[in-house]
Amino acid sequence: MSTSPQHATVTDRLVNANAQYAEHFTDPGMDAKPVQKVAVVACMDARLDLHAALGLQLGDCHTIRNAGGVVTDDIIRSLTISQRALGTRSVVLIHHTGCGLLTLTEDFRHELELEVGQRPAWAVEAFRDLDQNVRQSMQKVRTSPFLPHTDDVRGFVFDVTTGLLREIDPAVQPER
Repeated sequence: MSTSPQHATVTDRLVNANAQYAEHFTDPGMDAKPVQKVAVVACMDARLDLHAALGLQLGDCHTIRNAGGVVTDDIIRSLTISQRALGTRSVVLIHHTGCGLLTLTEDFRHELELEVGQRPAWAVEAFRDLDQNVRQSMQKVRTSPFLPHTDDVRGFVFDVTTGLLREIDPAVQPER
């Protein structure tokens, strides 16, 4: 079903852009295995252009994104497939300044339950300390029994105002 041009939705515009893209598309003949053997886990925030920020090209990496870039069971699932079936050996975790999960709490689930009459089965995974959440994410990846390659797991915070990455030392403990 198409809509008139003055009522085009964002999805309509995306589909039209894809048709134009496909007119000039040629199959690059790539394998699904990332050339750089790296999986990047990052927040879904629209300000993060991961390929540009990391100097990556199409086919270089697996990019796995969710709200906050937090390591959930589904992230472990994707990393397990990435490593065991598609050959990745390194994991880069990227959180960022100004993340919306710094302002949410698990009350978000309660509010949803009141609104729709059902509590979501998933956790919000909100956090208050960005660096500590990166450390926790690194630890989850390093200790997963499903991931055979945990020697090269590094975590970073991307600054959305400067574009720079700041590496997080996994050994530093937060002040109490």
